[in-house]
Amino acid sequence: MGIKTCILFFLTFCIQSTDVEPPVLKWDAKTKLSWQDFKGQPNALSSAAAITASGLTFGFSVDEVDKKIVDFTSSVEAHFYPDKSWYKPEEADAHILAHEQLHFDITELHARKFRQGISQLKISKTLVRELKALHNAINKDLASYQDTYDAETNFSRDSIKQVEWQQKVTTAIVQLDAYSANP
Repeated sequence: MGIKTCILFFLTFCIQSTDVEPPVLKWDAKTKLSWQDFKGQPNALSSAAAITASGLTFGFSVDEVDKKIVDFTSSVEAHFYPDKSWYKPEEADAHILAHEQLHFDITELHARKFRQGISQLKISKTLVRELKALHNAINKDLASYQDTYDAETNFSRDSIKQVEWQQKVTTAIVQLDAYSANP
């Protein structure tokens, strides 16, 4: 008989509390963010016109027989956190909303990269360690990618770079369509 061992990991960027999960929006190619999705209180001291809180949720379970891993399942999703996302109505416009949407799209891109990496793992005694290492690597890459996006677009101010990033991310998401959560 197999013993199912569940190990769940939860990662969010911009959210530190794990007490009660706030409402989230799951990434969907057919649905774009609207300003009504941003429910957090704007930070009056911030120079930002808007902030998108998005992140990955990751969980997996391992099936063991006689203390040997025989199978595993996993789940990776890109989420948007309305209660932690905010905008300043007097500064927000469609251009800034598109910039914020791309932050969420970048999160989905990394969810797909994560799923792709998981699909390449083999069942072994080091599987759990490999899943955790992949999780950490994806998180680092996601954070770096988000920072680079903001730096290169000057937080959406460079409209030419904004268009380049839109094309780059859209193309990358399509290339990883096989790793969509909703194939």
